[in-house]
Amino acid sequence: MKRYYIGLAIFIMMSAVGCGNAAAALPVENFPVEEQTQAASGEREAVMVRNNTYDTLNVATYLTRIGDTYYLADCYHDQILYHDNLTDPLTSWQVLTDEVHYAHTIAGDGDIILIDDTENNRLLSFHREEEGYTKGTVFENIGMKPHYVQYDAQNKQFLAWSSITGEMFYLKKDSGSQELYIEKTLQIPELYGVYVRSFTIMGDELLFVSGHNNQKIIRADLETLTVKDSYPVPAQIAGMVQLTKIRDYYYITISTDNTENQDYATIIRTKSLEDLSTGGYEDVYQQFKVSGGTPYYITCIDGRYYMAHHRTAQNIIAFDVTDNVISNVEVIY
Repeated sequence: MKRYYIGLAIFIMMSAVGCGNAAAALPVENFPVEEQTQAASGEREAVMVRNNTYDTLNVATYLTRIGDTYYLADCYHDQILYHDNLTDPLTSWQVLTDEVHYAHTIAGDGDIILIDDTENNRLLSFHREEEGYTKGTVFENIGMKPHYVQYDAQNKQFLAWSSITGEMFYLKKDSGSQELYIEKTLQIPELYGVYVRSFTIMGDELLFVSGHNNQKIIRADLETLTVKDSYPVPAQIAGMVQLTKIRDYYYITISTDNTENQDYATIIRTKSLEDLSTGGYEDVYQQFKVSGGTPYYITCIDGRYYMAHHRTAQNIIAFDVTDNVISNVEVIY
């Protein structure tokens, strides 16, 4: 496993930018492609195939499918799992890595898998080979608590979000080594020190969910992070997890209120983000036939939706949305 260290210049830059809406950029020359790919050169270490030993999940945060393989973040067990179906018991799943501490999400382009190693402030990459996986570059010093990674297929890049520092890391694949490298990093200064758990790609824009301590959703340009608009939200839904557009509604999972009280965890939907500030939303948590838990990240696989859910025994919940009606709710794990 090759490591590339992001220098202390990142933290100096962050402390100097101050407040405001303009995106702050770290110079591209701080991340020389040659240095990153050279650090990753040589024969890659194979990932040993081994089964998961836990028969339950401990704070599941994310389920996705990349190619024909499902990947699952078993966050508090400090592991990322993979398997070829959703019907086998958890002990039939394989462990991609357990060298993480509270990893939250997984993204992939079909060849490379990228994982946020949240509490270790780093990103781990893996290569999908004909026979199993090999370890790719590890990117150290990725802001503070990198919490969400996505693959932007339109621009052929990975986006990795540092949840406390308001930084976005843009990664691309080197055509020679086939390793990832950091092309650039941008920052939304007003989100420095705000706990923002995720972003949503919406065409050429990004929507950043509200943090408990800023109480607004932010809309920004995908490539420049220039803030275009913001939408205030009430205190009781301030600690958001994720925003997902499904049919005519924005579905928003909530972890806490503005005081970080998990009793406010729920899932809401609204047709207009502008209406949130005046209570123009519908609480739909009861429609999932669970209670007392925390709805987390939602993904879509073949038109069916999968919601990670923790603090209860129902950890992965599948559902359909037809004509804006939630139906066929099923607990998978």
